Amino acid sequence: MKQRKVPLRKCVVTGEMYPKKELVRVVRNKEGEVSIDDTGKKAGRGAYIALDIAVAKRAMKKHALDRPLNAKIDDAFYQELIDYVEHVTIRQELLENGPK
Repeated sequence: MKQRKVPLRKCVVTGEMYPKKELVRVVRNKEGEVSIDDTGKKAGRGAYIALDIAVAKRAMKKHALDRPLNAKIDDAFYQELIDYVEHVTIRQELLENGPK
């Protein structure tokens, strides 16, 4: 059976290409509201960040999402992003290391 092509996206912080499932999408809609897109299907301008706590913290330090999303993003949103990435990575680890 033919294998499907894995969609790749570029992390705006590291500049590396990752499979789409290893990234979190942040989107700015027409009203200028910035939010985390956990489905990957929200309408608007999107930017991707690797699912790594260190990368999310680096994004906050550099304000790495301001330019790609063309918006001024406050530190409270970056903290929300860090918390989200931490939650997702812990959940993935628990699912991988499930009951034995």
